[in-house]
This record gives sequence, structure tokens and C-alpha cells, in this order.
Amino acid sequence: MFAVTAARIDAENPVNGLELGEHPDPVAPEGWATVTVRATSLNHHDLWTLRGVGVRPEQLPLVLGCDAAGIDEDGNEVIVHAVIGDPSRGGGDETLDPKRSLLSEVHDGTLAQQVVVPRRNLVPKPAELSFEQASCLPTAWLTAYRMLFDKSGVQPGSTILVQGAGGGVATALIALGSAAGYRVWATSRSEAKRAQALKLGAAAVFESGARLPDRVDAVMETVGQATWAHSVKSLRPGGRIVVSGATSGPMPPAELTRVFFLQLSVVGSTMGTRDQLERLARFLVTTGVRPVIDRTLPLIQAREGFAALETGDVFGKIVFTV
Repeated sequence: MFAVTAARIDAENPVNGLELGEHPDPVAPEGWATVTVRATSLNHHDLWTLRGVGVRPEQLPLVLGCDAAGIDEDGNEVIVHAVIGDPSRGGGDETLDPKRSLLSEVHDGTLAQQVVVPRRNLVPKPAELSFEQASCLPTAWLTAYRMLFDKSGVQPGSTILVQGAGGGVATALIALGSAAGYRVWATSRSEAKRAQALKLGAAAVFESGARLPDRVDAVMETVGQATWAHSVKSLRPGGRIVVSGATSGPMPPAELTRVFFLQLSVVGSTMGTRDQLERLARFLVTTGVRPVIDRTLPLIQAREGFAALETGDVFGKIVFTV
């Protein structure tokens, strides 16, 4: 089958580690299913893998990709949940499983004509969503759903700040939050991305680091080092930062004095459960919200998509059709 693999690790120039071409067809163990991929989307996780984060050189080549929508062996249209848990654990929140992994960490991922996953990881794809739209959900949109509705601790009508409008998680937070009745503020260094965030539903937009007209109830943080100080300073007393990523670096100043004096909370969030993915898909059908797709490319042009993601030249998700 045709696949996009991490063939080598290159921390400085991750796209140099890509290899496109033939890869052995996957074989599904007992209890697993083979999905013929129709669409798959790109995440920063794929770039981190090429940089050597979370993988060892001896694991390569490894098919990249966490997200996919396609057709299972029985002809059902499905969305693939990317969190692979320990089957002996006996249920519960798979994101808390200490032995969990994401597709493309231990098992081959979704940037291929086929992918095999545990059968329990398949979620029915609503007919109202295209394969391209559905392929955006398992990582970025599911992460945003959990951050907003599970971890933020604030109700609709509250003001939330989304740092770094433009990425997959950030655009999902703006779209989901505005549809659910939150007042969403967003930041970006780019004037064009600020304008796009307003069209997407943000109530107000600001330059990165700008002083806000009021303090917010919660901050959705995926940028990390570059925005952390602003996130902490933007919170009302007793407010909460929900952090699910650190694309600009993981080691910002802790701002501990402000955290304890204002009784702020910092909550980590990672991905989401299979059941949350199913509820997210239903939420999109009910509300009419659809993932923001920056561009759609054939999988054979994956290198172009990786290069755009690395430079930050995106607003929303990059989708590959297979």
C-alpha cells in the first residue's frame, strides 16, 4: 500500500525525515479491524515524531498520522479513535491508561491507504459529515471538545481566551465555543488570522500579548512558552488555564506568585475518550458546525502539507485524501 512514513529523525528539519511510497499492508490481529482510509488529517504530533519526540530510531520506519475516516471491512463509514489503550485494563477513561499510546507511536498510523485499530476504536461516521470533515475530529477537534466541555469548569456565557488562533485545536475551540454560547476571545500575531477568527465566531480578537479589556474566566492554552505569561495575566481571580500543548516550547516561567495569590488553576488535558469522540460528531450534526479545513491535498502531496504546517502557514486543518 502507499503510505507516508517517518524514515529517519531530523530534529532541525523534520520534513527531511519523510518518505512516501510503498509500505507492507497491515495485518489485523484478533479483535482489530482494517479500515480503508478515505481521508486523514495532519497534526503537530506528526512533526514531533519526525523530530524524534516519543519514538526511538529503531522503531522506524513508522507510518505517521493519528486521524482518519474511512470504511471498515463490513462497509460501514467510520471515524478512527486514535488512543490505543491496554485491553486488559477493563474500560474507563483510556486517556488515563498509563500504557496508552496514540496511533503512529507504537502502531502504524493513518497516513496510508489502510490502517488497523482495535475494533472498539471505531466510531460511526454521521452521513452529514464528509470523510474530509470527519478526519479532522479524532485529535484536534476532540482535544478542543474535552478542553472546553470537560476541563474548563466554566459554563456557556463565560468568557474564554483562545491563544494562537489558527491551529487545528484553536479553530475548533473558537467554533465549538461560539456554537455552545461562550464568549470567545482569540489572539494571533497575524492580522489575517484574527480576521478569520472573527468570521469563525470569535466575539473579539487581539494581537498576541495585548492587554485585554477585561480578565477572562478561562484560557485555552496550546502555544506554551510564547503565550504563557499572557495567559496567566489574563485570568480573573479563581480562573483556570486548560493546557493541551506547547507548540512554541514547554518551559515558560511558572508565574507561581500570581498563580497562588489569585488562586488560579492549571489543568492538563490530553485528547479525549472514544465516547467523547462520538458525542463530538453528534454535536456537529446538531449544531451545523463543521471543521475548518485550510487545504485538501492528495496523500501523494503530503510533503507540501507538512512544510506548510511547519511554517505555521495554516488556518485550520490540513487534510489528505487517499
